[in-house]
Amino acid sequence: MRACALAALTGVSLLCAGAASPAWAQEAGPPARAYVSNERSSTVTVVDLASGKAVAQWPVGKRPRGIAMTRDGKYLLVCAGADNTVELRDPQTGALIANLPSGADPEQFFASYDGTLLFAANEDDGAVTAIDLATRKVAWQLPVGKEPEGIAQSPDGKWLLVTSEEDNTVSWIDLASRTVRTAMETEARPRHIEFTADGAQVWIAAEVGGVVQMADPATQAVTGTISFAPPGVPAYKVMPCGIRFTPDGKTAVVALGRADAIAVVDVASATVRGYVKVGGRPWHLAILPGGTRALVANGASNDLSVVDLTTLKVTATIPAGDGPWGVALGG
Repeated sequence: MRACALAALTGVSLLCAGAASPAWAQEAGPPARAYVSNERSSTVTVVDLASGKAVAQWPVGKRPRGIAMTRDGKYLLVCAGADNTVELRDPQTGALIANLPSGADPEQFFASYDGTLLFAANEDDGAVTAIDLATRKVAWQLPVGKEPEGIAQSPDGKWLLVTSEEDNTVSWIDLASRTVRTAMETEARPRHIEFTADGAQVWIAAEVGGVVQMADPATQAVTGTISFAPPGVPAYKVMPCGIRFTPDGKTAVVALGRADAIAVVDVASATVRGYVKVGGRPWHLAILPGGTRALVANGASNDLSVVDLTTLKVTATIPAGDGPWGVALGG
């Protein structure tokens, strides 16, 4: 009870001893943990999803941003951008297993669907590095546009897409020939890419443009644009970044950066269903398997918002490190 009182006094929402498990921990087949990369403190916060509590703070390499589990769930991957490496870590203990040769300043990465390669966007080099996860060596490297960040493979395995923040383009890389086939123009400063599960669309978050654009993989052209207008927020603060789709593919959740909000979007109609005010400057997020809860990393308020996507409300706030950036589920 003393811990509960302290939480109330400090304004931090915690799940105290003796309280029932949170509803978001009861979804079908939930992962055991969430891992949050903290860019400024060079740490990873470990959250136990059964209790809703931060249970560990692991020191990692400098300026961690991209974070994900390997496809087989055995390892945690962390982009340590200032150390020019991707760290391979034990998800149970946080122990460093290997430093992968990622190229200069990796920011985001994407594990290939077949589990053999890790594709890293090298912000300083204007390149993409493909890392062989079995040998832990560079398989190949390819130049792309300036300041690459967002990166994703198409579900059919044929294409690798990479955003260029400076050139305002998305490079479409043919993985069979390892060549850039198209440099598709976007709105200003594209930061993140997310394919729909069926591969029929790819969504691109243009941070400075303030929009999400949709593109058709068949034509490699933009087919639509979604604008955002959270209540009471000036347009210049709407800066889309992370995008995630619910498992059923019907809903997209978009982190809106300095707007201090997320947008919940109906995928079929490409219309905003509503907004949820979260912590300061949400960067990226994860959606729990049941599809009704999102975990949002708030880079300016140093916490994680738990959002009910049905009621469009924040149901809990979990403290993290300094500058939360990305969220991975596993453990």
